Amino acid sequence: MKIFANNIADQIKSSILKNKLISLNEVLFCLVLAGLILSACSKKNGGSNSSQSSGEYYFRAKLNGTPKDFQTVKFQGGGNDNHWEHVVVGGYEASVTANSGALSPSLDFEIWRVGGNIGTGTYVTTTEPQMISRYAVQTGNGTMLYNTINAKDVFTVKIDAISKDGIKGAFSGTLTNSTGVSISVKDGVFNLPYDKLVNR
Repeated sequence: MKIFANNIADQIKSSILKNKLISLNEVLFCLVLAGLILSACSKKNGGSNSSQSSGEYYFRAKLNGTPKDFQTVKFQGGGNDNHWEHVVVGGYEASVTANSGALSPSLDFEIWRVGGNIGTGTYVTTTEPQMISRYAVQTGNGTMLYNTINAKDVFTVKIDAISKDGIKGAFSGTLTNSTGVSISVKDGVFNLPYDKLVNR
């Protein structure tokens, strides 16, 4: 099962490195699916449940002034030589299970520094060429995707702590959809364990 999860991560990395933008749903679906599969494997092997709920973890923000407390969240990433070359943090507004139907709105951000290191500090889309944030809303006509593709949209992530124990920090910015409608993201904060799916 770990091979399956690694293959998902390789596909995501390959798409980004080829400058192809993948949708938020693809990223989060892969992360959630991999988390659920690994959780099921660890239960079968007598291990602990990696998707165990915990009140100490959170991923929340105000979207156009409305507070959003995301319920199914995850921090994932990796790199070579004990460096963080890739970090993705995201979640769904409602809890997601293996039997969930339609997905609720989701928000994530992703930072890549291939060959470099992502540590504590501030990261901004205007200076990080492989950084993106996305907000996806499911509609009857498909997914309405807001992101930072437009140069005018600035998204900032401040990482206060990052390790194999987890990640903590803050974020804010603006996301725009294909019709030019923008969403303001403010007061974003996160505190998540590493590579564990949290269902709150």
